[in-house]
Amino acid sequence: MAYKPNMEDIKKLRTMTGAGLADVKKALTEAEGNFDKAMEIIREKGQAIAAKRSDRETANGCVLVKAANGFAAIIALKCETDFVANGADYIKLTQDILDAAVAAKAKSLDEVKELTIADGTKVQDAVVARSGITGEKMELDGYNFIEGDNVSCYDHMNKHNLCTMVQTNKPAEEQAHAIAMQVAAMNPVALDEASVPQDVKDTELKVAIEKTKEEQIQKAVEGALKKAGYNLYIAENEEHIAEGIAKGNITEAQAEDIRRIKKEEAEKKAANMPEQMIQNIAKGRMAKFFKESCLLNQEFIQDSKLTVSEYLKAADKDLTVIAFKRFTLRAE
Repeated sequence: MAYKPNMEDIKKLRTMTGAGLADVKKALTEAEGNFDKAMEIIREKGQAIAAKRSDRETANGCVLVKAANGFAAIIALKCETDFVANGADYIKLTQDILDAAVAAKAKSLDEVKELTIADGTKVQDAVVARSGITGEKMELDGYNFIEGDNVSCYDHMNKHNLCTMVQTNKPAEEQAHAIAMQVAAMNPVALDEASVPQDVKDTELKVAIEKTKEEQIQKAVEGALKKAGYNLYIAENEEHIAEGIAKGNITEAQAEDIRRIKKEEAEKKAANMPEQMIQNIAKGRMAKFFKESCLLNQEFIQDSKLTVSEYLKAADKDLTVIAFKRFTLRAE
């Protein structure tokens, strides 16, 4: 019987990767229920993300950001079509809700829903009313906040679909704004290496080790096939082998020999893996992950010769980022 993903694994994988429901179910099915393999499939296909992905049925909407009186917040009001999302009334409703959230210094989306906007309507009731007017499903999402001063807000291209907030440890509006743009463009998963959750580090290291092992096995198999005089394209998979037979490029006997070499060489290499080399390569992959995924370690988009941290210290040796938030409605 074909494997069907269970809801517990689907929810767990979605929480850890941020991937969409369809992507998670497909990965689990392909991995035949092997959770670690499913994680790897999502990572390799570039389907993992540092932010939450919106449901397809409300994939459009309006995302806004605001800072006032020592409190900053991002909120998204989602809907089904960009036609509705771009409407002036829809944007105003989103802004009214955000204004109320910032004024109340709300700490959760549930708290926001219970607030009252300027015209005296409760937020949740206002959303339902707007849904009735447009005929589209709507929902609030993506609520993030930062408390304290020195927060720079950024609405990417003023299109209201990607917003960021960056807080520095001292006033530095120019630098904070530049880093808010960095966060929008590069989607970091954490501030620095120490801020990356241990479970994420463990998962990334496991993926790095397995990927390195697979590459070593692949190299060994390709070397053996070349030595035997076989075309690597033909030997790549069963589809290419069948194509080679159909075109008369290889015989059935040669096809069986290719399969034998691939199986035996893969088993031989897997049984004699140079562990220290694997660990060293995996550590290199982890270093690359931290450089690409941690904000302060990333290359500064306005000057690739500098990291974000170096850019900040060039302005002030004590300047750094202490918090950031990002939300987008786009699938990444």
